[in-house]
Amino acid sequence: MSNGYGYNTAVSPASTGGFPAYGYGFPQQQPVPTPFQMQMQTPLVAGASAQMALPNVPSGSFVTPAGGNVVTVPASEESYVENILRMNRGKMATFYMTYENNREWNAKVFRGVIEAAGRDHIIISDPSTGMRYLLLTLNLDYVTFDGPINYEYTFNGVTISNNTALNTTPATSALPLGR
Repeated sequence: MSNGYGYNTAVSPASTGGFPAYGYGFPQQQPVPTPFQMQMQTPLVAGASAQMALPNVPSGSFVTPAGGNVVTVPASEESYVENILRMNRGKMATFYMTYENNREWNAKVFRGVIEAAGRDHIIISDPSTGMRYLLLTLNLDYVTFDGPINYEYTFNGVTISNNTALNTTPATSALPLGR
């Protein structure tokens, strides 16, 4: 169909006879391989897939240029606030929170029993009211406990806990302090 100026007004590939396998109604053209693509081509075995198989890489791992996996094994659980709070589930604690740009209150104190702690949140319950609070660690300033806390972490292959004796001897330097 012409619009009077010699131009075809059919713009839909469907109106030009459907969708051919390649090219939407245009003559089919085969891509011309570049020299780099010619070097990378490998012969296919009958029944083999043309898609390159990707190695099975666990999350958090790296793949070397040769295609091998470098799997990093995480050390023991590290000393983060969330882990310390998890070790103290069931204990009463006071949470001091700061909320920036808040017109009603800038800081707020929550007191309750620790029920759970995640990477970005803490769940506590107030035993006197039964109210549960979901607090964001983003707003957490510090936490106080009424009694001793459970605490443990590994440093240089040694497990440090709240029962580990404190070293009261002064540290000595390997280098002489001189003039």
